Amino acid sequence: MKISWKQKLLVLTVAAGVFTSVSCSTGASANASAPRPEVEVATVEQRDVPVYHEWIGTLDGKVNAAIKAEVTGYLRTQNYSEGSFVHKGQLLFEIDPRPFQAALDQAQGQLAQAKGQLAQAKAQLIQAQAQLAQSVANQGRSQMDVDKYTPLAKEQAVTQQDLDNAVQNNKAAEAQTEASKAGIETAKAQIEASSAAVESAQAAVEAARVNIGFTRLTSPIDGIVGVAQVQVGNLVSPSSGVITTVSTLDPIKSNFAVADQEYLSLTRDGGGDLSKLQLDLILSDGSTYPYKGKFSFADRQVDPTTGAIQLTGLFPNPGNRLRPGQYGKVRATVGTRAGALLVPQRAVTELQGSYQVAVVDDTNTVSIRPVKVGDHNGAMWIIAEGLKPGERVVAEGVQKVRPGAQVNPKPFMESN
Repeated sequence: MKISWKQKLLVLTVAAGVFTSVSCSTGASANASAPRPEVEVATVEQRDVPVYHEWIGTLDGKVNAAIKAEVTGYLRTQNYSEGSFVHKGQLLFEIDPRPFQAALDQAQGQLAQAKGQLAQAKAQLIQAQAQLAQSVANQGRSQMDVDKYTPLAKEQAVTQQDLDNAVQNNKAAEAQTEASKAGIETAKAQIEASSAAVESAQAAVEAARVNIGFTRLTSPIDGIVGVAQVQVGNLVSPSSGVITTVSTLDPIKSNFAVADQEYLSLTRDGGGDLSKLQLDLILSDGSTYPYKGKFSFADRQVDPTTGAIQLTGLFPNPGNRLRPGQYGKVRATVGTRAGALLVPQRAVTELQGSYQVAVVDDTNTVSIRPVKVGDHNGAMWIIAEGLKPGERVVAEGVQKVRPGAQVNPKPFMESN
């Protein structure tokens, strides 16, 4: 029996309908049996929270004493262990003192010679003063002869020759007196020159003694001493640079830069008294240092290149655990925000400078909502706009959801 084309078309149409019906039933069944993605959700909290400010801080010794050579010489000994604690006055290095001892001996010899010349000049002064006294006495006697012979010569009681002799003797005595006076002035000048030579020699002796003292490089403070930058046997001089550094580490400084506007806010809100700030130190491994710090001082000016001012805090450092050069976050509580909304930080996704969260409604359906974020509060993020208290947000498994999808919510576990 032949089948017409109309009959063939009818059979194909019925078959296609049956196939379509079976396929749809199979797809619907598959969709109905697909499990909902499991996510962890957190409830938006509302509470009063402290407001923190954080800055990157660099640790430094409260006092850093650079040890440098004050004289030129060969480094003879190193008298400390690098990285150890040293006391004020403890010997760190010694420069060969022998050249400086020789210079001291020479200066002391020159001082003794100058003192001898001074004593000789003083003796010459005494001798000149004695000669002057004798010359004055001789001139007085010759003057008396002139005074006596002058009236007698007029009466021709003595010869003119006797008077002339007396006059000449008087002039010679006067000349001798003047010579004696000149001798005294010469002796005084020699005393002044010898005294200056003594003072110069004494200064040379003191300088030589100071230089010998400079051959012993001691610690000016109690603290931790660093690595030696120069080895024993090297020639050192005042231009050689720092040989080592001793730092006072308890307490230890933390220097951090604060923007100009933030600094004004801190001083305004704190009444200008930054000493009331209590500082926490977050170490590089994320742990919080167990000792609270306090504000020490602010630099005298704002850096014009960065627009920031340097502040310094002090932290107790028992056992010298912290060391200069370490980095950490310095955190200060600057106020309290009442009724703040908080969600876990991992619930917030950043995309090109904007922030969003995945919100789960009462039917466990997901919607993506943009939010405005505020400051961090520990592991939480303060939400300024976009959420309400009690709403649920996806904190774990955000990558599994899409808008309109239904999820299987579980409580968020903080340890995750």
